[in-house]
Parts: sequence; structure tokens; C-alpha cells
Amino acid sequence: MSGFTLTKTRFRDGVWEGLLVAEAGNDRPPDVVASFEERPVHGVVVADTAERNRWVVEVPVPVEALGDGVRTVLIRDARDDALLDSFTVIAGEALDEDIRAEVALLRAELDLLKRAFRKHCRETT
Repeated sequence: MSGFTLTKTRFRDGVWEGLLVAEAGNDRPPDVVASFEERPVHGVVVADTAERNRWVVEVPVPVEALGDGVRTVLIRDARDDALLDSFTVIAGEALDEDIRAEVALLRAELDLLKRAFRKHCRETT
């Protein structure tokens, strides 16, 4: 559990934007990272707001994510690798079913779980 909640506020001009809120009792600053196909997304911005324990998060769509098919970008808390949110980019030819986007998200989340499990196994041995 990361101690933060991230809620999408808008997606325009190639930038996903959300509001990050620290949960009660969480005093640590955020360490937000984004990845696409297990590679880091550069240009992620976490900016203070006028309210305490609230930040605006901006994640640019990586150029590599633009092409035929369904692509998913994961947004995580770098401290504990917890998934905060994700967004999907669909480009190219029209897809027959929206389920493909869901399958792409499930694959990305499964990769995240595999990494966390491997890390846990290394730490316990």
C-alpha cells in the first residue's frame, strides 16, 4: 500500500494529469514514476498545490506508445512499487473490441506483480 491516492483529472495535449492525495497519517513526500513496456517515462512532473498533502501529477505520453494497437502506461509509487494508476493509448486501426485494452492493462499489472514477487523472494532468501 503506497499511502497515496491518484485520481485522473484530465488527458489532453499528450499529457495525462491527475491529483495525488496523501492518505491520513502519511507524511512522506511522493516519489512518482511512470513506465511504458518496463522502460521509464521521462518528463513526469509532480507539482505542489495550494493544499497540504496534495500534488498535481503530469505524465507525458511517450512517443514510443504511439502506433498501431493498445499501449498502457503505468504510474507507480517508486518507494514500494505500488500501482497508483494507469492509462491506455489506442491508436491506428480501429479495434474490434475494447476488451483488448483491458487485456493490455492486465498484462502490464501482471508484469508488475511478477517483479514484486521476485523482489520479495530475493529479500526472503
